[in-house]
Amino acid sequence: MLLALSLGSQTLPLSAVADVLLGRGSPAAEAIVLTLRLPRALSALACGALLALSGALLQTLLRNPLAEPYVLGVSGGASVGALTALWLGAGWWWVSAGASAGAIGATALVFLLGARAFRHHADSAGAGVQLLLVGVIVASGFSAVVAFILSVAPDSQLRGMVFWLLGDLNGADRYGLPLSGAAVLLGVALLLARDLNLMLLGDAPAQALGVNVRRLRIAVVVMASLAAGLAITVAGSIGFVGLVVPHALRLAVGNDQRLLLPACALGGGAFLVLADTLARTLVAPMQLPVGVLTAFIGVPAFLWLLLRNGGRA
Repeated sequence: MLLALSLGSQTLPLSAVADVLLGRGSPAAEAIVLTLRLPRALSALACGALLALSGALLQTLLRNPLAEPYVLGVSGGASVGALTALWLGAGWWWVSAGASAGAIGATALVFLLGARAFRHHADSAGAGVQLLLVGVIVASGFSAVVAFILSVAPDSQLRGMVFWLLGDLNGADRYGLPLSGAAVLLGVALLLARDLNLMLLGDAPAQALGVNVRRLRIAVVVMASLAAGLAITVAGSIGFVGLVVPHALRLAVGNDQRLLLPACALGGGAFLVLADTLARTLVAPMQLPVGVLTAFIGVPAFLWLLLRNGGRA
């Protein structure tokens, strides 16, 4: 966070940042830190925490390290809703509303189509594979709709649409809702941490130990979808945070959900703040979409983690 407040097209020394935060900075430094950089950094912190928390919950529920919100089509649905609003020339709040509606609709569609998987599989691991396949197919359908919108949209709107699809925190200052949402969802997830630990043993052992497996599945799916939806409405479609961060921290701190879930929230927030800081500074004064940086960092990081772990994801 301190680096994010210090670095940019105009670099400020950390002492100047500290003066601003303590209320004794110059007017110019206050304008840069408090008006431009702090809201964006807090948005990145909140969105990164939400995406990593969503990925950790889905990976635990489905016992599949490749599970993340975007694989389940949430990103595709949000993209269709947001790009439709942009195509119609709507304002930013309508774009956010369209992204939220698209994310919720995509989640509902995937789990309605995949509901039979949980009814016909005795264990969530097998059902999770089928659910992920359903998500991939639904995401492909949404990708076709996105391609259609990009094909017919006016040239003047294409740049904004592409930046949204790549994930962009430029101008993101609505951090209140995602920050409070991340805190609430993390608190609820920690209340379920014991049951989630038991779910790692398998559905039958967890149920024998008193876990209501069906209710826990629904709760986890709802929390993961809400977390991803909140992040997408603020930052656009950002990949790899929900995939790489939980996997890396699981190797570092273990699989105890009481420790892993808060670690993922902090680690995901730090990862996205770092990526956004690099996006603002690498080619300053130009700014890159933050989704480009998460992909550049996430792809080699995941490959390294995979090879380090002996080829097991």
